Formats: sequence, C-alpha cells, structure tokens
Amino acid sequence: MAGLTAFALNCSLKASENKESSSTDKLADDLFKAFEKRGVSCSIERALDHDIKPGVESDMGNGDAWPALRQRVLDADIFVLALPIWLGQPSSVAKRVLERMDAFLGETDDKGRMPAAGKVAVVVVVGNEDGAHHVHAECFQALSDVGFTIPANAGAYWVGEAMGSTDYKDLETTPDKVKQTLEMVASNAAHLAALLKTSPYPGVES
Repeated sequence: MAGLTAFALNCSLKASENKESSSTDKLADDLFKAFEKRGVSCSIERALDHDIKPGVESDMGNGDAWPALRQRVLDADIFVLALPIWLGQPSSVAKRVLERMDAFLGETDDKGRMPAAGKVAVVVVVGNEDGAHHVHAECFQALSDVGFTIPANAGAYWVGEAMGSTDYKDLETTPDKVKQTLEMVASNAAHLAALLKTSPYPGVES
C-alpha cells in the first residue's frame, strides 16, 4: 500500500480565517492517522478557504478555485469527503462540492470512463443530531454516480446526544467504536485503492 495518497476536503461551515477549531477536521485527522499506519500520505483543505463557485462545470471562470481543488482530488488515490450534519442534511458546502463533480459525467474518455474512475472515495461525518446514515447515503450515491469506487465500510461518523452541546473536538479520547470504524475505513480504502492502481477499470469499447 506504500505510495498511496489521500486528499480530504473538509466541508465545515467554518473557514480557517475564523480561527475556530473544527470537529470535522478532528475526525478527518483521526482517519489520517489510520491511513498513515498503512503507508498512505494524506493532505486536507477546508473548502470554505477557497472560492468554489456554484455551478456544474469543472471551471466556472471568474476566479473559480474549484479547478485546482478538482486536480488535487483526481491526483489522489483516495478522496475523503469530510462534512458535518446540519438540519439532518449534508452541509451546504459539501453539496456544492458534489455539484461541481457533476461535470465528471460529461468528461469521459474514449472508453467511457469518468475522471474519477479508479479512484476510491470515503465519507466521514460529524454532528450533534441523528442523520449520519442518511448523510452517508446521499454522499455515497453522488460519489458513485460521478465515477468514484466506494469500498466496503466506507463511512465513519460521530453524533452526540440529541440537543446536546458536546462536539467531537471536545472529547478527551476517541470512542472505541469510532476508532475501530476508522481503522476499517482506512484498511478497506487503502486495499481497494492499491488494487485499482495496479489493475484499473477497462472501460467499454466504443
């Protein structure tokens, strides 16, 4: 598995300039620790630190920051979509990222493969309310639609007590179940990414 790379987009509603810590960042970092044990090099960006224009094209012009982020997504072997739950839904920032990936549908090569073909995607979710399974389902469907491969056990989450005030970043230790799940996500994603790197999808003959 050595030589694999993972790139995460933190789709928090908090930009780094606000100097606020992010539970989404912490969960992604905990996943990175599991990846790094398996020889995967990891990097992350907060989506809100970049001017990602609304739209469904790969380049919306006028200072759009998405093309550079898009390239980093596609350069990595594993894409990590990291996001919070708000009102039981994926964050609006995550939805914008997924909308921009809609362009992959029309960017197939001569064998019908989308740009994300052969790339693995996983999703990590934090929130203070129920809804993690729903959010995972929405994200997995979208990522699969635009060509990513979803491994088994590809999602990890933490949700606090309903109407509670404790955030994931406030926990003194990572809960055992979350830690175990992150290890499984990293293990399966790295295994699948290594297989796809050596044996890519053949596509279809035109």
